[in-house]
Amino acid sequence: MHADVPARAGALLTIDLTALQQNYRRLAEQAAPARCAAVVKADAYGLGLDQVGPALAEAGANTFFVALPEEGMRLRSVLPDVTVYVLSGYFPGAEADYAEYQLRPVLNSLGDIERYRQAVENHPVPAGLHLDTGMSRLGLSRTEWLALQERPELIQGLDLRLHMSHLACAEDQDHPMNNEQLERYRQIQAFLPEIPASLANSSGLFLGPDYSFQLARPGVALYGANPTPGQPTPMQPVVRLSAWILQVREIDSGESVGYGATYTADTPRRVATIAAGYADGLHRALSNTGRAWMEGYELPFLGRVSMDLITLDASNLPPALAQAGRSVDLLGPDQNVDSLAEQAGTIPYEILTNLGLRYHRQYLDHTT
Repeated sequence: MHADVPARAGALLTIDLTALQQNYRRLAEQAAPARCAAVVKADAYGLGLDQVGPALAEAGANTFFVALPEEGMRLRSVLPDVTVYVLSGYFPGAEADYAEYQLRPVLNSLGDIERYRQAVENHPVPAGLHLDTGMSRLGLSRTEWLALQERPELIQGLDLRLHMSHLACAEDQDHPMNNEQLERYRQIQAFLPEIPASLANSSGLFLGPDYSFQLARPGVALYGANPTPGQPTPMQPVVRLSAWILQVREIDSGESVGYGATYTADTPRRVATIAAGYADGLHRALSNTGRAWMEGYELPFLGRVSMDLITLDASNLPPALAQAGRSVDLLGPDQNVDSLAEQAGTIPYEILTNLGLRYHRQYLDHTT
């Protein structure tokens, strides 16, 4: 085990804040001349808001997006001077919190706009405005947008500092919906030309300069996921996950491994059991499909992922390496978050935001 990791921890999650900062600067360069914000919702995509937020601010970010007011309040405690937008809207009953912590609600409906108008006299705070261009999730619907065009007085006098929409298919650069949403959003910009506009997410930044407008909102790419699937990633890896081998054993041909006996050895195999499982965010879907790595050797998952344990095929691992107390990489130089997500049949967002609380966390920056 690593000397600096408590013996009570089953795995080590290393978060490279310097790589995170390099990713922010790369995305800011891609966005220029637009400004570049940072999306830090869901505890900075699972990597720790208290550490990630200040690192991004040090790299140059001064506008941040969270999902919930409580997340914004937490961010404000470590970054008192940045701009913070709350994507999920203007929560009834939380008006005083938005004002006290200077959190800017992103207004998602005519109801949000009306609540904001009624409350802002007593709880003054700027706001953003979200207009849906095809996601059909949050934001003013087409019907509400038409109503706003007919009655622009609904937002007259409001302190709107941003309007935005969200791309549905930006990861697929050839998807026709990208251009459809861009054209719809241009109509919005033409109607609200005095308010800064924001459309591009991580992948949207790589669709071309037309998508950047005045403010880009990258999220998952900051944390090392590839915003251009199918092409070489422009991002630096940010996370490394290493788990300890608890036990190594030899099994004979015909013996099974794990719950449900979903793997049966067809030849004698060496099995290594590691201290991580689905309670730590390693999806059960990785059963019999996932891989770990040690010093360039691939160790396929054998049998089902269980709550606390994963069994690996260590048959090709030299005996000197196949030892209890050695560590294997689940994320690292041989396997990035995109690859692990593909093995699990999911997306890197889900892998990152499910990284468990039982890991010992280590943050690296330029001072370490």
